[in-house]
Amino acid sequence: MTLKPLALAALLAVPAAGAQTVNVEITNLTQGIYFTPLLVSAHDAQYHLFQSGTDASAELTAMAEGGDIAGLVTLADSIGAVSAANPAQGLLAPAASTNASLEVDSGMVLSVTAMILPSNDGFVGLDSWPIPSEPGTYTINLNAYDAGTEANDEVLVAGAGGAPGTPGMPAIPGTNGGSGASGVTTEEPNTKVHIHRGNLGDSNASGGISDVDSRIHRWLNPVARITVTVQ
Repeated sequence: MTLKPLALAALLAVPAAGAQTVNVEITNLTQGIYFTPLLVSAHDAQYHLFQSGTDASAELTAMAEGGDIAGLVTLADSIGAVSAANPAQGLLAPAASTNASLEVDSGMVLSVTAMILPSNDGFVGLDSWPIPSEPGTYTINLNAYDAGTEANDEVLVAGAGGAPGTPGMPAIPGTNGGSGASGVTTEEPNTKVHIHRGNLGDSNASGGISDVDSRIHRWLNPVARITVTVQ
């Protein structure tokens, strides 16, 4: 039997067995922290884009220190991930939300990463969360992590601070960023990926130990909420 073009197109449009549509909404819960471009990836459960208690990869370091997700996108592509890169089209401001829709296969897990600003090497993350097969809406609270690759000196080094291996924070979005800080610390005792201790900050806009404003840029976990809708 020869299929007519319309019938053939209809067959090609049928989702593969076990495929699901998953909508991921990400909300910034902080008062004054911004998220750099997000990477939302669904992938096989044997892989991780990051893991607590392990050394940060070069790709994770580039994201955590400078907000560059290009390496993680390449890594996700290499493991057959289904990804949405930069769904907010830039920074995700405090109290703002963004959405990503993914067509995933059964058994996949969900990972999310984005640098948090201002910070030296802090990032918001979700590590390989199993995507439910049962349709419904699921809520996950996300913590801020420290990549362990740079001392949290809280000193603004605009632009240059985002280069891997270069001390300093690359930017302080919004308002009340300071300058001329002497630095909170010069070392990072825990060099593995770990829960971030938060910014210390101070209220001196033209000196002190930190360029972070303690009245605005401090946080307590969780820093984000994800709402996953499985269809």
